[in-house]
Amino acid sequence: MSALPTPPANARPARRQARLEVRFEALTLARLDAVLAVEQSAYPNPWTRGNFTDAIASGYQAQVLMAGEHLLGYFVAMMGVDEVHLLNITVAPAFQRQGWARVLLDALTLWARRRGAQWLWLEVRVSNLRAQHVYRAQGFRCVGERKRYYPAAQGGWREDAMIMSLAL
Repeated sequence: MSALPTPPANARPARRQARLEVRFEALTLARLDAVLAVEQSAYPNPWTRGNFTDAIASGYQAQVLMAGEHLLGYFVAMMGVDEVHLLNITVAPAFQRQGWARVLLDALTLWARRRGAQWLWLEVRVSNLRAQHVYRAQGFRCVGERKRYYPAAQGGWREDAMIMSLAL
């Protein structure tokens, strides 16, 4: 896949912008520090190193999306009997609003279909309207909610989650 991501604001301008190959790679321990840096910059309650290492050790589908050496985003998903549960999907803040979430979701959907999954499930914060819009544009539908599912910042009230699903 060839694409031209918008460089991060702190990148030095180039005279001529070169196309970078965009590729998926397995999320390994070697990439974990970069993933954690993105995770911590993207969320007030980020996943921990232990969350990621447990997911990798459990054999969950964990992929990073790279453009050259730039980490654009990643996802972690768990396969069930005939369904896949998306546990974490993140686009690095410097690359948000460029369509990379759609690329990540498309890759996950293809992977799930190849494994015979009938459904793709996820939870999203009720306050995360931008993510809900992306999911709906990809065909996800709201099917329920989980009360007080997400931790709140500074010990406040926990936030509800919207449960969304996509029939594959």
